[in-house]
Amino acid sequence: MLNISFENQDLYANEAIAVLIDDQLKMDSSAMEIDQKHHGLISKLIEDANKFKGETGQALTLTTSDKEGNLRNLIIVGIGDASKLKAYELEEIGGTIYSQAKACRASSAGVAVGGHIGEFAESEASALLASGALLAAYKFDKYQTKQKDEDKCVTDEFNVVTGDHDAAYKAFEVKKSIAMGVYFARDLVTEVPNVLYPESYAEQIATRLEPIGVDVEVLGEREMHNLGMGAMLGVGQGSARESKLVIMRYNGAADDVKPVCFVGKGVTFDTGGISIKPSANMGDMKYDMGGSASVVGAMKALALRSAKANVIGIVGLVENMPGGNAQRPGDVVTTMSGQTVEILNTDAEGRLVLADCVTYLQEKFDPECVIDLATLTGAITVALASTYAGCFANDEELAKNLIASSVESNEKLWRMPLHKDYDEMIKSPIADMANIGGARGQAGSSTAAHFIGRFIKDGVKWAHLDIAGMAWNSSDKNPICPKGAVGFGVKLLNQFVQDHYESD
Repeated sequence: MLNISFENQDLYANEAIAVLIDDQLKMDSSAMEIDQKHHGLISKLIEDANKFKGETGQALTLTTSDKEGNLRNLIIVGIGDASKLKAYELEEIGGTIYSQAKACRASSAGVAVGGHIGEFAESEASALLASGALLAAYKFDKYQTKQKDEDKCVTDEFNVVTGDHDAAYKAFEVKKSIAMGVYFARDLVTEVPNVLYPESYAEQIATRLEPIGVDVEVLGEREMHNLGMGAMLGVGQGSARESKLVIMRYNGAADDVKPVCFVGKGVTFDTGGISIKPSANMGDMKYDMGGSASVVGAMKALALRSAKANVIGIVGLVENMPGGNAQRPGDVVTTMSGQTVEILNTDAEGRLVLADCVTYLQEKFDPECVIDLATLTGAITVALASTYAGCFANDEELAKNLIASSVESNEKLWRMPLHKDYDEMIKSPIADMANIGGARGQAGSSTAAHFIGRFIKDGVKWAHLDIAGMAWNSSDKNPICPKGAVGFGVKLLNQFVQDHYESD
C-alpha cells in the first residue's frame, strides 16, 4: 500500500515534485521557489497559454534539472478556480499527481500545501490530496507471477509538505477509512470466481468486518429454505456452490435509532443459467456481485471511521449456473413474501435475489429506509452509459438526499421513473408476476425496479440503484481509479449516512 506522510519536510527529497497552479496562473510561495530553482521554467510555461492554462486536473510533467544539476520530475497540475473547488476534485488532483509520478517511475511524489486551497483548510486540503493518491494507487496483481521489472510500480511514497501535519493526519484517518472500504469493494469485484463464491465470500466478510465492530450473521440454504426464500434459492439451485445470505449490523448510535439499511445483489458468477449468455466476455460476469461489494465496502468504511449511525447491510450471495437441477424458464417460485413469480428468463436473476433479501430485511428489522444496489440491467447502461447509475425511489425526500450525496461524492445518480404502466408490464397469467417485462427492449430497468418494489411494504422508504454501468472502469481516465473495479457506491453510501443520518 502507498506510504503517505504529512510533515514539514524537504520537498526536494522526492523524485517527483508537484506544483499546483490555478486558472489565473498565479504561483504561491512554494511554486515560486520551485520556479526559481528550475531556471524559471514554470513561468515560461505559464506565459505560453497553449501549453498550460491551469484548468482543473490539467497536468504537465517535465524531467528537468535544478540549478545544482539535480534531475527531477516536475509535475505541474491545474486546480482551476480555487474558490469553486469541490472535495472530490482535490482528491482527483491528488490522484493525478500520483499517476504522473508513477508514469515517470519516480519512487516518491511530493506536494507542498502552504495554506488553505479555496474553501479547504490546509489540513483538509492535504488530506484530500493524499486520499486521492491512495485511491489511485490501488492494484490487484496477486496472480501475476512473471511481472517484468519495468511493469512493476515503483512509486510507493506520497508526501504532503505541510506545517499543519497533526491536523492533516487526523483528517486523513477518516478519508483513509473510506478508501479502505473502496479497496475492499474493488478486491471483491476483481477476485476470480473460482476463489470468490458464496461460501468463501461470506467467510471474507466475517473475517474482515467482525474485528472492526460489525456483527456478521450467515444463513445457509437450510435456513433460507425454512424461511421460504424460494426466489433466491431458485437462482442458486443449478450451482454446486451453496447460496448464502449475509447480515451485517453496525451500531454507532442509540439502540432506539432506526437503522439505515443497504441491500446488495451478490451473484458471484452469472452464466445466465438455462437462458445462457453468449460466451464472448462471459468472464466479465464475475462482476455481477458489484452491488454486494458496494454494501460490504460501505459497512467497512462506516465501521472504520466509527460512524454515529445504526446501519444494516444484507447481501444475497449465489451462483447462477446451468446444471441438471437448474431453474428452468417456465418455473414458478414462491418468494419469502408469499408472492409467486413466473420465471420467463433465468438471466433476470438479480431481482429474484433482491426480492427475498428485502423481504427478510423488513421482517427482521424496522428500517429507517431501504436502499438496494445491483448490477441489474443492461438497459440502464443503454440509457446512462457509465456516467450515472440509475436511481429509482418511492419517496421524494429519500431520492433528493441520495442525489445530493451523489453530487458531493461524485458517484453520480440520475433519477429514473417509476410508473404504474411499468408495473403492468410484469403481470403473469399464471403467477402473481413474471420476472421480466413483456416486450424486449422496452423499459427494462424500470420494470426490474418495479419488480423489486412489489416486495417493499407500504410506508417503507425505498430506493433502488441500478449500477450496472458503474462497477467496472474500462479505461484509465478516472484520476482516482485505475482500469478495473471501481468500488462504486462505497463513497456514495458513506456520504449519504454522514449527510443525513449521523447523530451529533
